[in-house]
Amino acid sequence: MYGMLLESVQHFVQLEYGEQIWYRVLEQANCKYICFETHKVYPDNIMASLAAACAEVTSASYDSFMNFFGRCFVRYFSTLGYDVTVKATGRFFTDFLQSVDNIHSQFCFTYPKMKSPSIYLTDIDASGCILVYRSGRQGFTQYVMGQLQQIAKDFYNLQVKVRVLDKASSAAGSKCSVIVTYRLDFDNRPYMQYKAKRTSFNEIKRFSPFPCSLLLELFPFGIIINPDMKIMGVGEKLAEIWSSKETFLSKSVGCYFKLRRPKGITFSWKNTRNLQSVMFELECNRGSGNFISREHPDSNRSSPSELKNVLLKGQMKFISDINAIIFLCSPIINDLDELPEQGLFLNDLNQHGLSKEMVLAGWQHNSKLEIMFDKEAQRSDELEKSYELLDTWKRRGDDLLYSMIPKTVADRLRTGDSPLSTCESFEAVTILFCELVGLSSDTLEGAMQVVATMNTVFSCFDSLVDKYGVYKVETVGQIYMAVSGAPERSTNHVENIVTLALEMIRQVGGMKGSDGAKVDIRIGIHSGPVVAGVVGIKVPRYCFFGDTVNTASRMQSTSWPGMINISVDTKKLLCSEKYKIENRGKVKVKGKGEMETFWLFVL
Repeated sequence: MYGMLLESVQHFVQLEYGEQIWYRVLEQANCKYICFETHKVYPDNIMASLAAACAEVTSASYDSFMNFFGRCFVRYFSTLGYDVTVKATGRFFTDFLQSVDNIHSQFCFTYPKMKSPSIYLTDIDASGCILVYRSGRQGFTQYVMGQLQQIAKDFYNLQVKVRVLDKASSAAGSKCSVIVTYRLDFDNRPYMQYKAKRTSFNEIKRFSPFPCSLLLELFPFGIIINPDMKIMGVGEKLAEIWSSKETFLSKSVGCYFKLRRPKGITFSWKNTRNLQSVMFELECNRGSGNFISREHPDSNRSSPSELKNVLLKGQMKFISDINAIIFLCSPIINDLDELPEQGLFLNDLNQHGLSKEMVLAGWQHNSKLEIMFDKEAQRSDELEKSYELLDTWKRRGDDLLYSMIPKTVADRLRTGDSPLSTCESFEAVTILFCELVGLSSDTLEGAMQVVATMNTVFSCFDSLVDKYGVYKVETVGQIYMAVSGAPERSTNHVENIVTLALEMIRQVGGMKGSDGAKVDIRIGIHSGPVVAGVVGIKVPRYCFFGDTVNTASRMQSTSWPGMINISVDTKKLLCSEKYKIENRGKVKVKGKGEMETFWLFVL
C-alpha cells in the first residue's frame, strides 16, 4: 500500500492520542518505520500491525481502530484536495458508490502501483443499497466501513449504518481475493426520486423501435453480448478490420476479447451488469486462430502478423428490449502513427464525438502511458526482488564478517574507524583452549576422517558458545579457542567459560569419530587481562594478545584427556559451592616454571 494511507494513521493517532502513544504503538508493532512517505509502497501487513498495537496500548478493540483508520484516511485526503474528486462524481452518495472504480482508474497515473479494490452495487432502494467489495487484501472489512461512513458524513451529510451480510474468498491461480457484501442503510429517497423522474421522462418520449444494425452503425466498434456471454453482433468497422473465416456470432466473447479493466474480476454477465457505471477496456486478441485480416488488394492495411491488438474503451449498457448488453466503445489511439499499426484509418473512427479530433490533436487519453506504467510497475517489482536478493546476500556477507570479527567491532570499522582504533585492553577476561586428542592420520582417507570428526565436534562447540554468551576466537588445527569478557565486557566471564567447558566435556562424551573411535578433548582455562584488536587487511581477524593467552594455552597443553585444567587466578574467581575443584599440586609449565593448577569437575 502507498504511504499516504499510513501517513493518515500517523497524523490522526498523534493528533488524538499524542506523540508518546504513537511511539509506543510503533514499538509494540515492531515497526521499523518512524515516518512514512506518500508515494512509497509499504507492506500491507503494517496497517493491521498498527491497529493491533493501538488496541494493545489503549485497551480498545482491533476492529474499532481499523474503522478509525478508514475514517482517518478520508479526513486526511480531504486536506490534500482529493475531496473535490469525490464531490464531482455525482449528486448523491449512491452516485459516488457507483463511481469508485472510475476514481481509482483515474488515479492509476499518480499512484501506478495502486492495488485498488473493485466495488459495485447490486440492490438499490429508498433505504440504502447492497455493496459488494472485492480486494486482494485481507482484513480490511472494518477499514472500508469507516471510509464509507466518513465520506457519507463529510460530503453528503448522511448518517450511514453499515453491516456485513456475507464474507467469502475466491482464488484465481496464485491470487486470492476476499469478497465482502455490505448492507448500507441511509436515506436514499432523493436518489430514487431523481431516478424515477428520469425514467418517467424517458417513458413519455419513448422512441419507436429501430434495428440493432443502426446502433452498430452509429458505434462501428460496438459489441452486443447476450447473457451467455456470446457475441450477438459487432460494429461494422470492427467486422471490417477483423473479418474472420467463421462468423463472430454465437461465439464466446472471451475467445476474441481480453478484459483489461476493471481489474481483478472475471468477465461474466453478472459482473458486467453490476458494473455498468464503470469504464471497461477490452483488448482484441489478434492472436486468436479464428481471426484473419480481410485482404484488400487495393488497400494499405498491414498484414495480420504486423498488426497490433486494438484496445477498446467504453461503457457497458444493458438493453432490456433484447435482454443483451452493448459495449459502446471507441478504439484508443494515442497518435496518428498508431493508426496503421492497428490496421485503422481516420475514417474508421466514430463520426460523432471527438475521436478524430483527439487523434489529430494528439491529446486523447493516453493508454500507451498506462501500458508504460504497467511495464514500469513490473520493472519496479523486479527491482524490489533484486533488492530483496541483495539484502539476502548482504545478510550472508554480514554473517561471514561477524564470524571473523565481532559485530560491535565490525560496525565501528564500517563507520570509517581505523583498524588501530579497535585495539583496546580488557582488565578481566577468561580464556579457554580445547584440544582434540588422539586424532592422527597417515593416509589420505585417514586425513578425511580427521577433518570430518573435527567438523562435527567444532560445529557442536559453535552452537554452545552462542548459548553461553562466549566469543569464539579461532580454531588452529585441532585446538579451539574461546573467550568471555571480550569484546563484550561481562562480570560473569569465569562462570560463562567454566559452564561452556563442562558442557563441552558432556557433549563430546557421547560422540564418536567417523571411524567409530571415541573422541577425547583436554581443556585449559586461565583468567587475566588481555589486549584485543583487528589484525590484517586480507582475511582480517580479531586477535587477543598478552600473557593471559599464553598461560591459558599452557593450561590446555598440560591438561589430560577428558579433564579441565584451571589456573589459580581462575580458581579464585569461581564460587566453590557450585563446582568441585581438586588441587593438582605443582605442575611444570613451559616458560613459566612450576605453577599450581587445579582440576575442575561438576558437582
